[in-house]
This record gives sequence, C-alpha cells and structure tokens, in this order.
Amino acid sequence: MDHAFWIERWQKGQIGGFHRNDVNGMLLRHHALLGAGSRVLVPLCGKSLDMGWLAAQGHEVVGIELSRIAVDAFFAEHGLQPQVERRGGHLRFRAGAVEILCGDLFGIGTADVGAVTAWYDRAALIALPEAMRGRYVGHMAQLLQPGARGLLVTLDYAPPVIPGPPFPVGESEVRARCAGRFSVTLLERNEVLAQEPRFLSGGVTSMHEQAYALTRLAG
Repeated sequence: MDHAFWIERWQKGQIGGFHRNDVNGMLLRHHALLGAGSRVLVPLCGKSLDMGWLAAQGHEVVGIELSRIAVDAFFAEHGLQPQVERRGGHLRFRAGAVEILCGDLFGIGTADVGAVTAWYDRAALIALPEAMRGRYVGHMAQLLQPGARGLLVTLDYAPPVIPGPPFPVGESEVRARCAGRFSVTLLERNEVLAQEPRFLSGGVTSMHEQAYALTRLAG
C-alpha cells in the first residue's frame, strides 16, 4: 500500500472506511489518560473530528496527514484559515490549537512534531497492512519521549477478511509490536459489527473495537 492509494481515495472521496462523522466514543470515555493540556500527536489524521474535539478540551493537537485534500477539508469544515509554511519535505498548516503536517509520516521527525507528551491513534495502525505495522510502531516510538501516554483504538474481526483498510489488529498483535517500547493496558472491548454494514454484508461474523492505554517506555 503506497502513497498513491491514499491520495486516490481522497481524490475520489472514498473515505467512508476510515472517516467518521462523529467523535469516537473511546476517545470521549478515555481522553483523560492523555493528561490535561497535553500536546497530542495524531498520526494519519485525515480530517478527523477528533482533532477539533481534543483542541476544544484544551489540548494542543499535531496531526500528520499525507493528503492535502484532507488537510484543506479539516480547516475549511471548522471555519479556520490556517497559516501555511513549507518545512523540508512537508507543509505545516496551523490555526489556533491545531497544526497538521502534510507529508509522509515516515519522513517527519521529532524536530517537526515538537515536544509531544501524548498521542491518539484511532485509524492509523489499522489503516496499514501487516508488513508496515512494525515500521509504524517503531517510528512512533522515535517521535515520543519516555513517559508519553497514548490512546490506541483498533478493530479486530473474524474471517472472512474483507479487503482493508481498516485491517484487523487483535490484542496479541498490539502487545507483540509494542513489546519493549510501550506498556499496554486493555481498557475496553466492544462488539460493533452492527455499526459496520460493509463488513456485516460481507460475511464477517464478529467485530470488536478495542481501546488501549499505552505509555512510552524508557530506552
């Protein structure tokens, strides 16, 4: 899965598989673990409403998104006129408490995101095929300082597997990929298949949304 896949999805407006028109319930219930007033990193953020909600709670938000269409849509839909500047291989958009870095996630480093003390992943890990997930977790560990706290939301579903994204990521995979980098605590696991008609009609028999509290370990 390359850049062209995501650019094409946004160009064609085929975003229903990962964009939601409401704030994620797991975030509403567990956002306190991110820490009051924290600077929150949101990787592969799209135009998520979750970013605006986090900003309204007093957080600074730093999103990372490949698609310029998604970035422009976020600010337009919130009635914001961002300042735009080029920083190396990416563009930085900033308005109020939200800034979005538009470019390749793996080309963005700690100097670009600043001193983030928390992060939120609802649709990043599950957007990536299995072969890319290890690289993603390793890169996130590089961007975050020890002690940084995160909220990770994943989907896990039973066969037959519908072509992702989103891809199924179960608890055993989360723990294996985070081992040595993050502590992992399962917060919540809920059956959500009834809310996902594409998967229900495709023959999937069970789907769970899971929330985890993660903390970046030292070393």
